[in-house]
This record gives sequence, C-alpha cells and structure tokens, in this order.
Amino acid sequence: MTLQFVTKCRYNCFRRQSVIDSCIAGFKELEAYGFEFGEMGFPLNHAHLSVNVPKKYAVSNVIGMLKSNSAKRIFAEHPGFRKRYPKGSFWSQYEHHHSTGRDREESEQYIRNQLRHHNVKIIDDRQQKLPSYAE
Repeated sequence: MTLQFVTKCRYNCFRRQSVIDSCIAGFKELEAYGFEFGEMGFPLNHAHLSVNVPKKYAVSNVIGMLKSNSAKRIFAEHPGFRKRYPKGSFWSQYEHHHSTGRDREESEQYIRNQLRHHNVKIIDDRQQKLPSYAE
C-alpha cells in the first residue's frame, strides 16, 4: 500500500534530516506489529511511504497508528514543534492511499523521485561523529 500524509497547514517541516529521521523512527516502531516498510520520501510538507500491512488491520486504523506514532516521536525529539503545533496535531486530516499490488516497483520509483520532482534540498543537521584521536 502506498500512503501520502500532509502536515497541518502544509508547513514545510521536513527541511531537516533530523526531523525526517524522527518521523521514520516513529513509523518503524510499528514493525513490531508486522508492518513492513519500503521506500519513504519527505518532500518538505508531506510524506510518501510504501508499506506492507498485515491483513488484520483496517486502512483507517493503519493511518491513525502511523500518524500518531510519528507525531509523538517528532514532538518528543523536537520540542520546538509544540510552538507551531500547540494542540499536538502534526498531520492534517488529508491522506491518500492506494493499493500497489503489481505496481509496487513503479510506486517506489515514484517515491524515490519526489525530492527531485519538488526540487528539494534537505539540510543534514544530524550530530556528526568526530574521528577518534586515541591511538
């Protein structure tokens, strides 16, 4: 299944790699429930992801689980987002989903090309490890 989520008020929240990493970590927490993730793309104000969902979950439940886990993780790791989203609602009500079936590779290619399509450059603000000087 391919999903698209949009941030509330279409704010450009995915400019920094650390925010993208937090969102991915929130999604990946659901692997414990049998979710299998493929490609993910974050062009500034929305997220595209390919996910294989166990049959026991309804699509509406899957969307709720993905949105709530990722939002909780983002707010926990980036407290400044509470200023922009004081009510704690990170994702808008809009979502798009469709079954990929045979078109999985085509859908994942589409997701991989999103940054180029939107002409987006992500700022890598992650903590860098210094080389060890101990010999």
